[in-house]
Amino acid sequence: MLTPSKIVCVGRNYAAHARELGNVVPERPLLFLKPPSSIIRDGEAIVLPAQSRRVEHEAEIAIVIGRRMRHVTEGQARASIEGITCANDVTARDLQESDGQWTRAKGFDTFCPIGPRIMPLDASVDLAALEVIGRVNGTERQRATAAAMTFPIPVLLAYISGIMTLEPGDVVLTGTPDGVGVLAPGDTVEIEIPGVGILRNPVRSGGQS
Repeated sequence: MLTPSKIVCVGRNYAAHARELGNVVPERPLLFLKPPSSIIRDGEAIVLPAQSRRVEHEAEIAIVIGRRMRHVTEGQARASIEGITCANDVTARDLQESDGQWTRAKGFDTFCPIGPRIMPLDASVDLAALEVIGRVNGTERQRATAAAMTFPIPVLLAYISGIMTLEPGDVVLTGTPDGVGVLAPGDTVEIEIPGVGILRNPVRSGGQS
């Protein structure tokens, strides 16, 4: 089980996703944080909170940091990656829109499924060729490669490390492609990165607000 000191996320890093939500593509990486308490593992349930009426899935490529990173260059960034895993940046879209900032919408317990394993990063892995696929109840909703990112993975890591120190075990979520959609109790969400595995999580209702 990952126990990162922080989960750093990147918003609107796929132009098609920015457009589907009516947003402009940012001029620089748009960062936000999810709390480590939002992490669940493969097979554990995403709990829909009573405070939201519109919770959506966001399939993402997650980078797990292997060594301390501070002010690294894009060329140095790769050497600090421990590996790749699947992630779901679960989002209460209605709260994201109403709050004006994203902490509540992104931070509920169970809103960061990660897994099922960390694929070590060796010289044979082409970061730009990594593909992420999102499915709900077996139906594909999202698919894209990292080559479609506005800011590639080394650029993201260099940018983030110039702002905050990334510690071993920290996780960087690199953005979601278009095709996000609403989740309902009884759904099963799958996030797949070929070569890494498939992260599966059921969805259930939560308790009272």
